[in-house]
Amino acid sequence: MTANMQEWANQLCENRQFGSKMTDSKYFTTTKKGEIFELKAELNSDKKEKKKEAVKKVIASMTVGKDVSALFPDVVNCMQTDNLELKKLVYLYLMNYAKSQPDMAIMAVNTFVKDCEDPNPLIRALAVRTMGCIRVDKITEYLCEPLRKCLKDEDPYVRKTAAVCVAKLHDINAQLVEDQGFLDTLKDLISDSNPMVVANAVAALSEIAESHPSSNLLDLNPQTINKLLTALNECTEWGQIFILDCLANYTPRDDRESQSICERVTPRLSHANSAVVLSAVKVLMKFMEMLPKDLDYYGTLLKKLAPPLVTLLSAEPELQYVALRNINLIVQRRPEILKHEMKVFFVKYNDPIYVKLEKLDIMIRLASQANIAQVLAELKEYATEVDVDFVRKAVRAIGRCAIKVEQSAERCVSTLLDLIQTKVNYVVQEAIVVIKDIFRKYPNKYESVIATLCENLDSLDEPEARAAMIWIVGEYAERIDNADELLESFLEGFHDESTQVQLQLLTAIVKLFLKKPTETQELVQQVLSLATQDSDNPDLRDRGYIYWRLLSTDPVAAKEVVLAEKPLISEETDLIEPTLLEELICHIGTLASVYHKPPSAFVEGSRGVQHKRLPGSAGSGESVESPESGSTAVASGVPPAVIPSQDLLGDLLNLDLTPTTTTGPPAPSSAVQMGAMDLLGGGLDSLMGDESEPPPVPLRTDTHQSPQPPHHSPSPPDYSPTELGGDLGGSPAMTAGFGAPAAAVPPSFTAPVSGGLDDLFDLGGGVGMPMGAYVPPKMLWLPAMKAKGLEISGTFGRRAGVVQMEMTLTNKAMSVMTDFAIQFNRNSFGLAPAGPLQVLTPVSPNQSIEAVLPLSTVGPVMKMEPLNNLQVAVKNNIDVFYFSCQYPISMLFVEDGKMERQVFLATWKDIPNENESKFQLNDCHLNSDAASGKLQGSNIFTIAKRTVEGQDMLYQSMKLTNGIWVLAELRAQAGNPNYTVSLRCRAPEVSQCVFQSYEAVLKN
Repeated sequence: MTANMQEWANQLCENRQFGSKMTDSKYFTTTKKGEIFELKAELNSDKKEKKKEAVKKVIASMTVGKDVSALFPDVVNCMQTDNLELKKLVYLYLMNYAKSQPDMAIMAVNTFVKDCEDPNPLIRALAVRTMGCIRVDKITEYLCEPLRKCLKDEDPYVRKTAAVCVAKLHDINAQLVEDQGFLDTLKDLISDSNPMVVANAVAALSEIAESHPSSNLLDLNPQTINKLLTALNECTEWGQIFILDCLANYTPRDDRESQSICERVTPRLSHANSAVVLSAVKVLMKFMEMLPKDLDYYGTLLKKLAPPLVTLLSAEPELQYVALRNINLIVQRRPEILKHEMKVFFVKYNDPIYVKLEKLDIMIRLASQANIAQVLAELKEYATEVDVDFVRKAVRAIGRCAIKVEQSAERCVSTLLDLIQTKVNYVVQEAIVVIKDIFRKYPNKYESVIATLCENLDSLDEPEARAAMIWIVGEYAERIDNADELLESFLEGFHDESTQVQLQLLTAIVKLFLKKPTETQELVQQVLSLATQDSDNPDLRDRGYIYWRLLSTDPVAAKEVVLAEKPLISEETDLIEPTLLEELICHIGTLASVYHKPPSAFVEGSRGVQHKRLPGSAGSGESVESPESGSTAVASGVPPAVIPSQDLLGDLLNLDLTPTTTTGPPAPSSAVQMGAMDLLGGGLDSLMGDESEPPPVPLRTDTHQSPQPPHHSPSPPDYSPTELGGDLGGSPAMTAGFGAPAAAVPPSFTAPVSGGLDDLFDLGGGVGMPMGAYVPPKMLWLPAMKAKGLEISGTFGRRAGVVQMEMTLTNKAMSVMTDFAIQFNRNSFGLAPAGPLQVLTPVSPNQSIEAVLPLSTVGPVMKMEPLNNLQVAVKNNIDVFYFSCQYPISMLFVEDGKMERQVFLATWKDIPNENESKFQLNDCHLNSDAASGKLQGSNIFTIAKRTVEGQDMLYQSMKLTNGIWVLAELRAQAGNPNYTVSLRCRAPEVSQCVFQSYEAVLKN
């Protein structure tokens, strides 16, 4: 062993000496013709030095993009050498060209096998590393034996290299790795005595587990965690990152174990590598959730977290930016960590703009009554900078401080007025925008500054500032003597204004009219005419018609609607949604924490992605999986099995194929009677109750018989209901006139909802109109050559609530076909013919006939693989024929599958997190409303819609014929053709089929 180590050391010294004597740049300068032939000769030379020089020239040519694949056999011959440097070069060439020359690459297999038994551990490791990089299926099976030996090699350097090789091989051929037992060997390496072997084993298992989220490869338990923490102190910085990331996926049993892990991870906070620091912060942020806040150690840990985060801000600007994006998340979750470190985030004159903007954002988040004075002094200074974007953000920040810290509001308004006096155009405009928000937060407090604002009215040229100023004039019209003149000045160029300004101007003039009706009748007539008759913007036109109709029919109601008291705006409008924030905290130190988006939003691929969540707080009674608190309304018993699973004993040959006598679909009967069980265990039914929905109140349609308007109200143009409805987007509620009673609104959309997930549904609305059920195109089910000339193609559909099998029967035989009958084998959802197969006339040779078979869902049930598989027997006068087909599960979605909101929320919370499946739906070029409309046509109902940071989230429900409920969350980003679909169901087996239905409906 000593001799081997000595040889290894000597070779390393030789390599270093060789590198110091000469430079390799000369290999990149040659441009001779006929070079390949010369290189071929040199590669076959007997002199070792000449051979090495030739291989270097080949690698240089390969590096600059020349095709030197013709030299493959000659370079491979050079593998038979003891020179480590030459071997490395040959392996480099092999990795590059093995894919394009797989047959030639097999020549190198023997050398690999031989090198894996070389006495020099460096060569053994080099061989196994190269094996993992050659992505050729033909070769992989030959490499299993050498890899197995290297995984149990006496040298830790070889073992750690082999561990990574398993992950690479798994990516090429997962089944081979599982069959050969490499995964078990990899798990054993976690107990290895060498910390770097442990780190690489963890890295390899994590990589494999990421591509197969359902597999439980990293079975973390206290014993394994202890081994990882022991290795953490001794391995390299990248090894520490792998181990810390693995620790972050572990959920401690109790607060004592959580504290123990935190104590052993805390020393990593002082590491020189910022990636190690962030990984350690991630682990501590997660495990802190389980520590009681009154624990002394909790306060100590908070104090220990601040210095390393501050230290990260002394690095290069790029690293600072990454650190600031992560700190932004940490401050939103636990502002107390950095509450005394405000000065660190003050902007330096030489900071790049992207660092300045991030620091500014964190300053606002940390602003409090204790430090507001110094924050405002800083912000006022920033507002005089030369960078326009930064100045705008600084002015907005002053407004955010006023809204966040009430005691500072007066000082903030005073600071903003000082900035307006500078008369710098963009500063004035930003100040007016934020003062509007301050008025919203503190009504009847700072309106004395309106006169100063009006002085700057002529200098406003940005839509947002103009809209803000118009809002102020309209809102406080009774305090401004010349409000009508001010608004009229905006009206002169109405059609040149942006939509935002036009809408605000319309509302402001209607407010003014309701406050001063006698003076502004002409002005309101003018704006309503401009909005409804001269505009082609549907939003503006609709709002104009609504105001016009309100004013003409019931001015008192108009006053109550338009001049209603406005809710106060919230302190922090740009906080990340709590569930998303929890997921991002679990991804600190990764790209997700820089983008502030979950990995599923930017990582391509349709594999199921696991959502990460923080564990429940200590003593809160929350489950580790679910962060939502409070009791749920649904009883959480053990759910019954999705479908009774039996052995497939029944054979189609035993089926009775005599035609049944029923002539239509049977009356619906209980699905539970037939064995298809209600997965919610009756909990949902008890929530929904047995009360039938009250009939809708009929809407008034006599639009021409509205009461006469008061003398000062403008009269609307005399449109027919159809014309008016057309202008309003065809909405029947609009066509019916504006006097429709409130009872017509579905109760589920007016009922108050509160707490946790409930807040998601306060913004529901704007869901698309249904477009009709999706029916897949017909497929060939039974080819003529397998059925003595009978060819059957078909599809499934749901029409008027009835499931149908639609077939085309083609006779390609020479004789007439008659006496058709059909029978199904037992299947997952109890599908059975609801009547005989109606082929009323004989089918002549070369004739095709269409047949529609209504289906019932109360037949015998047996779980199939796949779940939507259907085995069919068709009989005619010639013989009995068998085939199987797959039906789209969407045809089993029933028409009453729309849940009430409260029931949806309770059910979503009650279904365990493990039952959630996540899928990526690629290349779907529809906006969320169009997608919602398409899905509703197939009985996938949108309960609510919410938009967060440009991302639309649709919450949907559907119910299968056997009583299974499936809940869904569909995420769509404007301009991004990739959707994310999350499905929750008590029977997760159906999720894959449901996702396939989403894909089919949205892509066709």
